[in-house]
Amino acid sequence: MALPLRGIGENLIGRPRLYSPGSCGSSSIASSSFKRKPLPFQSPLKREAGVLLHVTSLPGPFGIGDLGPVAHAWIDQLAAAGQSWWQILPLGPPAAGNSPYNCYSAFAGNPLLISPEALVADGLLDRADLKPLPGRTDRINFDKVAASKARSLRLAWTNYREGDGGTLRAAFAAFRSGASGWLEDYSLFAALHSANGNKPWFQWSSALVCREPRAMETAHETLADEIAFQQFQQFLFYRQLAALRRRASEKEVGILGDLPIFVALDSADVWGNPSGFQLDRLRRPKAVSGVPPDAFSADGQRWNNPLYDWAAMEADGYAWWIDRMTTTLGQCDAVRLDHFRGFDAYWRIPASAATARTGKWVPGPGMKLFDAFKEAFGVLPLVAEDLGLITPSVEKLRLDLGLPSMRVLQFGLCDAGDSTHKPHHIGRDCVAYSGTHDNDTTVGWYRSLSDAEKRRVARYAACEGRLKEPSWTLIRLAWASTAALAIAPLQDLLALPSKARMNKPGVAHGNWRWRANDPAGIERGLKRLADLTAIYARSP
Repeated sequence: MALPLRGIGENLIGRPRLYSPGSCGSSSIASSSFKRKPLPFQSPLKREAGVLLHVTSLPGPFGIGDLGPVAHAWIDQLAAAGQSWWQILPLGPPAAGNSPYNCYSAFAGNPLLISPEALVADGLLDRADLKPLPGRTDRINFDKVAASKARSLRLAWTNYREGDGGTLRAAFAAFRSGASGWLEDYSLFAALHSANGNKPWFQWSSALVCREPRAMETAHETLADEIAFQQFQQFLFYRQLAALRRRASEKEVGILGDLPIFVALDSADVWGNPSGFQLDRLRRPKAVSGVPPDAFSADGQRWNNPLYDWAAMEADGYAWWIDRMTTTLGQCDAVRLDHFRGFDAYWRIPASAATARTGKWVPGPGMKLFDAFKEAFGVLPLVAEDLGLITPSVEKLRLDLGLPSMRVLQFGLCDAGDSTHKPHHIGRDCVAYSGTHDNDTTVGWYRSLSDAEKRRVARYAACEGRLKEPSWTLIRLAWASTAALAIAPLQDLLALPSKARMNKPGVAHGNWRWRANDPAGIERGLKRLADLTAIYARSP
């Protein structure tokens, strides 16, 4: 019999059965003394605010943001500005294209986020080993960053094996023994990926593709050191993340993470758990994910992710999903469920189809998956990403679960109709955004509007003529709304144009590279945001 789930997002009822904060199964990290911050929807009196900024976009000398001192300082800045939440993007190791939504693992952390400075503090590197990465400070050069981080991490591993970092040995051993099956699968996958010239797993030998016992045993023997190195990187990532979460807990800043609904085909998840996906006997996808044609795309969008075999997952009690949620809850205080509508119904595109036109809607797991979550965890701190085409059944699922909705002012203010994204329609059970990581910056968005649309926005915002400060106008409207939580991307605080855009959906290259490189501008922006946060009663 299904458990009732109304109110799943309303309050937390203690530690879930399978979850230890920050642990991913590691008893050493599980002992970290931080306390989960409840969402503002869990109290009838709370109004809160926050900033959207992916970890990679933080400033710093090593070519990419990381989990080290700059991230700790960022949390301090948010707290000083009265911000209760830091929203980030997924933290996994990105595959081709560097998208955090297309990763080699739904469980592993991104080694590029490991802080070299924290490695010095752990005795794994000397200060002289730190090599700042020259070049542009407002863009990430992923190739250069990957090469630089690889050198630092290899040196740290060598030093560890040769006797440095002795105090870490017990913690590393505990992490390895407590990380369940994902660490073994991922570390072997990553080692084989490298040994096979970074070809996707479905292009390896048939024995490895099918995980034949003898081939797996040989791989474990011949790649033992590389496998251990991959595990060591994951240990360092989760160790540094746990330290960052302790800092956030001390400052009462919650971290709002992100869980993509789908995983990459070239991932440890599909290779290690093929029965959970719609694959043929050669382990190639029978169908792939996407969305149907709409006003923005005549052919729809073909995302190419493999689709879940929801019947098979239901048969084993959704064990993979429960493990995944366990790991995600170890990374953050609350979780944004990406493409929430896919849990109700997903667009199934035949693998042979050239576009998304020939797809069809197929029922997803619906309440069954969330019943399994309820049994495993109790109440969960989730936010539904319910943007796009939302049907009555999707809305019913969200309401039955008691999950807050997303509202994006950029979608509503230039709409000639009575859009649900207009501030006067934003209810308390919502997260109000000026824009998201998939939107243009608000300055860029406003510049792209027609004259009629600009007049419409100005009229709504009670401004004469054109908006003088588009981003701050939208931030003010979001902060003034009745939404329990209001969030703005850092780019909007800095009033940056389109060149600071984080992602352009449908474009395969050039995304995810933006970095903040204006400390004085950040300080001014947060000071101004602190004032709005106080005016609209969103301060802690």
